[in-house]
Amino acid sequence: MTVLGAIEAGGTKFVCGIGNEQGEVLERASFPTATPAETMENVISFFEGKGIEALGVGSFGPIDPIEGSDTYGYITTTPKPHWGNYNLIGKLKEHFDVPMGFDTDVNGAALGESIWGAAKGLDSCLYITIGTGIGAGALVGGKLIHGLSHPEMGHILVRRHPEDTYEGTCPYHGDCLEGLAAGPSLEKRWKVKGHELSVDHPAWEMEAYYLAQALMSYVLILSPQKIIMGGGVMKQEQLFPLVRSKLQELLNGYVQHPSLTTDIDQYIVSPGLGDNAGLCGALALAKEKLSR
Repeated sequence: MTVLGAIEAGGTKFVCGIGNEQGEVLERASFPTATPAETMENVISFFEGKGIEALGVGSFGPIDPIEGSDTYGYITTTPKPHWGNYNLIGKLKEHFDVPMGFDTDVNGAALGESIWGAAKGLDSCLYITIGTGIGAGALVGGKLIHGLSHPEMGHILVRRHPEDTYEGTCPYHGDCLEGLAAGPSLEKRWKVKGHELSVDHPAWEMEAYYLAQALMSYVLILSPQKIIMGGGVMKQEQLFPLVRSKLQELLNGYVQHPSLTTDIDQYIVSPGLGDNAGLCGALALAKEKLSR
């Protein structure tokens, strides 16, 4: 068995795990995301003596995942206090001399879902998480999307719902997708946490209106073979039929494919890896790096 290490580096908590090349998580622990010094001390202690052969890190962003760049391995312009321009991979390399895969948490989750989860056997998929923030990762032609950096699909602009007067929470763009549809915007707009809203509350129709617009853009630009929607907000399962229906309305028959017409229930789905999507994504990054 190959012993792989995995880190799901989140803005709220770091989840560390030991797993194998089958995507099985054999051991895990989580720590609050405090200062880098405190957090990384816990992370390093977890992996010491475990005999890991490779390590995968799926991180909150923005990050620099481009190998050869001066800031490769860094968390870059995050608004999270203390973590801006932090050399995450550099710190891990001080303690572990193993291959390390590094990408966004959502790119990692997309890769994991394509190997072991809801998109298994497909060479393209999109994974989007709707929680404290909104982020999406994509696999196209069997490869994760990178260019100048990594995708930031949570910050696309969407049309305003006609009944929405909320200004948006994004500190950079105000009413971008994340600013209007992430968990904090739900709470600030409706004055209660999302899970406290009834399943038939008008909040969910508005939420689906924004998410479906985003999915339309992703379908038209990337044409993924599967869309996987995770994160805390998507625990509200009444959102899935609303999003599917609104996406069909927006596309208006323009893209004729069974996945978008008769089989849409199997096209837009929850993570096959469940709550392990992020951690298994990090395992997938480790596995890929080791194979390279």
